Amino acid sequence: MDNTRHTYTVFHQDFTIDRHLQLTRELGRGAYGIVCSASCPDSPGVAIKKVTNIFSKKILCKRALREIKLLIHFRNHKNITCLYDLDIVTPASFNEVYLYEELMECDLHQIIRSKQPLTDQHYQSFIYQILVGLKYIHSANVLHRDLKPGNLLVNADCEVKICDFGLARGIDLIPENNALTEYVATRWYRAPEIMLSFQSYTKAIDIWSVGCILAELLGGKPFFKGESPFDQLNRILRVLGTPNDDTLQRIGSHRAQEYLRGLPYAPPIPFATIFPDANPEALDVLARLLAFDPIERIGVDEALEHPYLRVWHDPEDEPICAAPFDFSFEQVDDIDEMRQMLLDEVQNFRALVRQQPIKQPPPELVPAPLLPVDAAAFNNYDVDATPTVTSKPW
Repeated sequence: MDNTRHTYTVFHQDFTIDRHLQLTRELGRGAYGIVCSASCPDSPGVAIKKVTNIFSKKILCKRALREIKLLIHFRNHKNITCLYDLDIVTPASFNEVYLYEELMECDLHQIIRSKQPLTDQHYQSFIYQILVGLKYIHSANVLHRDLKPGNLLVNADCEVKICDFGLARGIDLIPENNALTEYVATRWYRAPEIMLSFQSYTKAIDIWSVGCILAELLGGKPFFKGESPFDQLNRILRVLGTPNDDTLQRIGSHRAQEYLRGLPYAPPIPFATIFPDANPEALDVLARLLAFDPIERIGVDEALEHPYLRVWHDPEDEPICAAPFDFSFEQVDDIDEMRQMLLDEVQNFRALVRQQPIKQPPPELVPAPLLPVDAAAFNNYDVDATPTVTSKPW
């Protein structure tokens, strides 16, 4: 009999956790997982994600392995969700893994959707923290590829943590002549070079997503809410205007070039017209985050130094990752080999955290606390974001 764990019934299935923890709430569920919160008397609560059906498809197995490896690699950064522990209940025949993660009250999508009043200081703080986390991620030669409000966890003290690395890729591993074939991130935050089959893509795709998030904060709703890849592109063009010839030359697809050249000229709409009450410095950085051409888009270091974020900017508190992330495991396609890799990863991490418990940093000066948001009402923690290859216009 296993005395180290106990089992609850959650959504008609077993949810087995460490015996020192008490399950407190169901936070979300989907076809491939369940997330609950749990607590114990002498420590803060945790979010426990049960990822199921790992070996039903190779892509799901690889995604689980990628998520775990990246969370371990980025574990010590304050703006990336902290992985506390891992568990496999039945190592001999497992098809699921439990991730014990930092518990946050809600995500940025829920905050925006709640319509609670936010100030310019909130916007500055959120964008600054996202960029600090992104600087760390990019310094490890990793592209997140799915930055959106739902993947930004937030607590009542306005601390922001980037989560969900299941779609991340290494910068050096992406072949320039076929860079976009597996891109699957949420359409509304997708950079135009993704849809236009540019000759390559770079860290700028994540920067574009940050711009979409800032615009959503300023307007209270998704900024480019396209209903299809074509509609998404046309919504971007209606705001940013017709790209110049130099930009068009960098588009890899001849059909995409011809499509854009055939459109009537459209001038850009000033962001001050769209957001008349916004801080002018916010609009300036927004324009640079949402530059249509990735070459002209602001970089993460330059964005952190922008006047809009000057009150938060502190070079001593914006570290880079000590080592690049090793994506060599992506070359493995054998299910049995991936199963062993997952098992080894979990066992090694469990040994590590029991020798070196992570220390929680002290709280920092933050904007006015947020009002409580009912996470359950919004089905917090997306556990059903199964990757599927999207269709592109060209």
